[in-house]
Amino acid sequence: MMTLKSILSGLLVGLWLVLGASTDVYVHAATPTPEATTETVALRVVAIEPFLADIAQNVAGERLKVASLIPLGVDPHSFEPTPNDLRTLAESDVVIVHGAGLEEFLQDLLASAGGSYYLIEATKGLTPRGWDVEHQEEMHPHEAEEQEAELSAEEKVSEAVSEEGSEEVHSEIHHHHEVDPHFWLDPNYVIRYVENIRDGLSQVDPAGATLYAQNADAYIAQLQELDRWIVAQVAQIPPEHRLLVTNHESFSYFADRYGFQVIGTILPGVSTGVSPSAQQLAQLIDLIRETGAPAIFLETGSNPQLAEQIAREAGVQVVSGLYTHSPSPPDGPAPTYLDMIRYNTTLIVEALRWESGAQE
Repeated sequence: MMTLKSILSGLLVGLWLVLGASTDVYVHAATPTPEATTETVALRVVAIEPFLADIAQNVAGERLKVASLIPLGVDPHSFEPTPNDLRTLAESDVVIVHGAGLEEFLQDLLASAGGSYYLIEATKGLTPRGWDVEHQEEMHPHEAEEQEAELSAEEKVSEAVSEEGSEEVHSEIHHHHEVDPHFWLDPNYVIRYVENIRDGLSQVDPAGATLYAQNADAYIAQLQELDRWIVAQVAQIPPEHRLLVTNHESFSYFADRYGFQVIGTILPGVSTGVSPSAQQLAQLIDLIRETGAPAIFLETGSNPQLAEQIAREAGVQVVSGLYTHSPSPPDGPAPTYLDMIRYNTTLIVEALRWESGAQE
């Protein structure tokens, strides 16, 4: 027969075993790993354009929510900020701008918004086509250096965030003459966007730096895969038939990378806020006829009337619906940046491959 002492001893041993085992399991389960730092951080992050917000969201992952200032489908060249947009910027912790002259409204917008936020320029370190083309030779070397520096919004924006967070951020972004900001239509340039966004978010949120680096590496791999896919698709078009006529000067970087020639554009500039003269339209029609360019490529939101008129007179087709400045709605054909580039490439390749007789 067991004594009271032996019974109590047995209970104590059993209790020790249970508590010891459960404590050991709890400690091991709660030990964090570098990949487990995905908690959401209460930072308000705003990117100016929807495609830029999508790129930034891929870097931020689940840790941050990136909003877009410009609504889907709105051309950044013609965007006009509202008082609500000013409030959105003023209340933001991080603002991601494209730079390189795309946001013609940016200087006034940042100056009017006030607030205290960290500014990330996606194109920092990239030199746009067209800068100093007209004035480089006649400029003194130190003037050229000053003008190049002015293309970098991040270097010219005072990130004057005090400990109390009460000082304003002032912009001195200047746009002396027209340059081409459409780097993003070549995914290889977007790698620089990703690196700049990664570095900026890591500066603001050091605890998330490992996650941002992992996400950036994964997205860069997708961009490199996209580039290889485009090369393979374009290879279906004979080089002599890689001729582009577009609404405005937006496909130069894409053309340079993938072996196209931009024959001409309906609007004579890198912005959609310009109008062609009758002489310019007549010259474009002549160029289309002379080169044999088979199509005019038109992005979403463009007025098709001029394109259709030129196409009738030149005897070519209009291929519309390209997503150049904004993704489609979520239920559309190009809801992300990567989808935009794939969709555009497919439209271009199908049109030119068919006209060249290279179709299967």
